Amino acid sequence: MEDKQIQKPHKVLVSNRRTGTISGVSDVLSFDISEILLETEQGMLMIKGNDLHVNRLTLEKGEVDIEGRIDSLTYSDIAGYGKHGESIFSKLFK
Repeated sequence: MEDKQIQKPHKVLVSNRRTGTISGVSDVLSFDISEILLETEQGMLMIKGNDLHVNRLTLEKGEVDIEGRIDSLTYSDIAGYGKHGESIFSKLFK
């Protein structure tokens, strides 16, 4: 039998490139003032900008609120991130 997981809905809401709310987040892999890396139901999401802050993080609900100047949102596939011996950054920047 197939083991099916119920996915949380994934939604990204950005207001005036200054604030954002992301749902469907399963993990926050890293964050600093210029980059936030999230694992979502739809793949890896990299948010780049300036003076970025994670204001609210609720992994039980899968929600993240961010603030700062948002310059880009980039998705990449999550497949292949389970390989052993590679760091998350080497997988991301192949």
